[in-house]
Amino acid sequence: MTDHSRRRNPDAGTIRRAALVLPALAIVCSVLFGVGPAAGSSGNAPPTVVLASAAKQGCGVAVGPGSTTLSLHIGGHTRTVIVHIPTGYTAKTKVPLVLNMHGSGSTAAEQELFSGMDVESDAAGFIVAYPQGLIRSGHGFDWNVPGVPLLGGAAPPKNAANDMQFLSLLVAVLQQRYCVNPSRIYATGFSGGARMTSQLACEYSNIFAAVAPVSGLRRPTPCDSIRSVPIVAFHGTGDSVDPYNGHGQAYWTYSVPQAERYWASQDECSTHAATSNPDPGVTLTTYSRCGGGAVVELYTITGEGHEWPDGPKLKKSVTRLLGPQSTAVNADAVMWAFFMAHKLP
Repeated sequence: MTDHSRRRNPDAGTIRRAALVLPALAIVCSVLFGVGPAAGSSGNAPPTVVLASAAKQGCGVAVGPGSTTLSLHIGGHTRTVIVHIPTGYTAKTKVPLVLNMHGSGSTAAEQELFSGMDVESDAAGFIVAYPQGLIRSGHGFDWNVPGVPLLGGAAPPKNAANDMQFLSLLVAVLQQRYCVNPSRIYATGFSGGARMTSQLACEYSNIFAAVAPVSGLRRPTPCDSIRSVPIVAFHGTGDSVDPYNGHGQAYWTYSVPQAERYWASQDECSTHAATSNPDPGVTLTTYSRCGGGAVVELYTITGEGHEWPDGPKLKKSVTRLLGPQSTAVNADAVMWAFFMAHKLP
């Protein structure tokens, strides 16, 4: 398997099929999904989800702020998703949605705490959902990334749930439940969740406006994205789990800078990157002039380990994106500013 294939130019039939994806997901979702009570609660069998019309999906139904655990049923599997509704949510105005995937061997609840994204959600007014994998790994779970071995090199179980299908359908379910702006749906994730995020950029580039892999940027092969996907990635040079220079696990062969170059090629960007140092210890590499106004950015944090980066090292980057009035100093704020600069056409 090579790592060099470029995005195919879609034919008219591909574009037409892509335009039908969300409506098709809505139909499938109404058949396959049931939304039940949170884990540990009692109740009757969950009802079938019936999606609202495109004009009224989730809007007008008031929901209080805070985090709620949902149990979603698809293809014989019960899936766990934590959804955080921001302070000030009214269900009258469509708001952005971010999927935030945990790393290998972790959980949705741990990712919510680890990334700290609820704080940015409340400040900026977007919904963040933390889905959970199903492949048991230690005290947590792994994702079934298509064609990618698990941590340690084993293949996913043959009966493993189709997580790509789950995540794409999850978007449709959340649009049915909440007032979501379909042009502003984004994905991020850590480590194994970052590899899942990279896969979503390839397979569902018509759903996710931009993505932000943290400590796990890859460019899947094949990658049949139908548009250039804006990408901002974060990685530490001291990462011993997914080494910055590659040569790690079976899924981690090439380096992070090479992954960025592959995506720059995928997105039809300029061949030369601009490099800056927004703060001591931080190098920002940017490929611009990409197709459709996309951009590919990589924040390299010197000495950072396998972490979700935050702190004053990224303050200047946030100022560059949001303006001098910003006081945010973490990766969540950086990626959110990046997301706000990109939406689906």
